[in-house]
This record gives sequence, structure tokens and C-alpha cells, in this order.
Amino acid sequence: MDLSLSTRNVSGPGGDRTVVEVGGEIDVYTAPKLREQLVELVNDGSYHLVVDMEGVDFLDSTGLGVLVGGLKRVRAHEGSLRLVCNQERILKIFRITGLTKVFPIHTSVEEAVNATD
Repeated sequence: MDLSLSTRNVSGPGGDRTVVEVGGEIDVYTAPKLREQLVELVNDGSYHLVVDMEGVDFLDSTGLGVLVGGLKRVRAHEGSLRLVCNQERILKIFRITGLTKVFPIHTSVEEAVNATD
């Protein structure tokens, strides 16, 4: 399976956010595509990102590494990276790795965009 990516800008109470919709599998083969997208967004000045993972079917350690790398990039600019996910099989990966303590995980894009903390 391939990886699909699309971005859009959304305004909320916390300010402007760039939403990255991700679909398919984030694995060793497709993760570089996501990494390039996140790097490009940060380089273009988008420091508050919401990664919508509702369409993600599979996530491996390479994908987790890309998300952590993206978080480090936005934090270097006083930014934020929020995840949207309510699929139990994907959430389980974040719990097992302890990354639920690192990433704010929301159940909807609207919730993530409206978060002000």
C-alpha cells in the first residue's frame, strides 16, 4: 500500500494550524515521503502542525521516528505537533512506546485545532 498526503490550513482559537492528512501505511518504505512533507512545511514557516492519522492503516518504528523528528523540528521554532487518531491498533503503538506522554493525541481534527494548551 502507498502513502497519501494532503495539507490544508485551518484557523482555531489557538491560532493557525497546518493539517496534514495521512492515509495508508507509514513504514520503512513510505516514511521518507512523510518526513519530506514535514521538513518542507517547517522550512516554509508552518510551526503548528496537526497530523491527521485517521486514514493510517499501519505504523511502524520508522514512522514513529519521523513523527518524533517532526516534533523536534517544530519545537525548535516554539511550535507544536498534535496527532489525530482514534484507531485502537495505532493508539496501542503510542501507549506501548510511551509516546502518549510526548504527543498530544486528539480524537478529531476540530479538537486538535481548537486546543490552546
